[in-house]
Amino acid sequence: MLLTRALRAASALRPALRHPPRRLLLPLSSSSISSFSASPRALLPPPGAAPPLARSLWQLGGGGGRTALLRPRRGSAGGVSCGCGGLHTEGDKAFAQFLTDEIKEEKKIQKHKSLPKVSGGWELEVHGTEAKLVRKVAGEKITVTFNINNSIPPSADDEPQEGQKVDEQEPDLTSTPNFVVEVIKDDTKQTLVLDCHYPEDEVGNEGEDESDIFTIREVSFQPTGESDWKETNYTLNTDSLDWALYDHLMDFLADRGVDNTFADELIELSTALEHQEYIKFLEDLKSFVKCQ
Repeated sequence: MLLTRALRAASALRPALRHPPRRLLLPLSSSSISSFSASPRALLPPPGAAPPLARSLWQLGGGGGRTALLRPRRGSAGGVSCGCGGLHTEGDKAFAQFLTDEIKEEKKIQKHKSLPKVSGGWELEVHGTEAKLVRKVAGEKITVTFNINNSIPPSADDEPQEGQKVDEQEPDLTSTPNFVVEVIKDDTKQTLVLDCHYPEDEVGNEGEDESDIFTIREVSFQPTGESDWKETNYTLNTDSLDWALYDHLMDFLADRGVDNTFADELIELSTALEHQEYIKFLEDLKSFVKCQ
């Protein structure tokens, strides 16, 4: 008898160890049983009630074979299909429309449809954002090279004066690039290189006739015909240069056509090229966003 009772007690404990304890079900009355048998939908939630939070993947997928959780619904992320297979959103559409309007406005204010020429017999060569002006005079070849990238100085944050509108306050953007002058003589193997730039306080001061609107920063000799300059060659910095020597260097450039008039026309050329490349960039960006 004792062994039989022990085995019964052990078999009664096994289900409790395998499964969590179940809720105690209260006995139903006879009236409840009769109402359930008469109307099986009585225990279902009323129409319009919120569904239970715990749903299976099969329920979320609509009961089909493949669940919708693993496949995004068409148009759920605001995408716009163009047939190219790439991602396009409503934000891209608004971005492209903005670029269209911006291109129209930039073309309205574009001063030069074609690049202006520089007086003095200079020939222009353009390779993307880099431009080169070439001039030959009496056995010498003078080249001036500049790049319009990062050539527009940051605008000053000046507050508009009283009674002046903000739109009237905005000045025209001007490109003032650094430029390199190379002077090559036919009978030498060295090239005189002068690195020049526009000081910010000198640009626009047209009233001062004797003031130079550009300055020489560095002077060096480099081997003729080599694209890579040697850093081991001596470079003269003009910050600590005698003023008499500096004036002679400026006169040397002026005698070869690099003077204030040339520097003014270079600004006009660089500004036109920069604006042209900016409009082209906007057009390329619009085509990229629209995937055309």
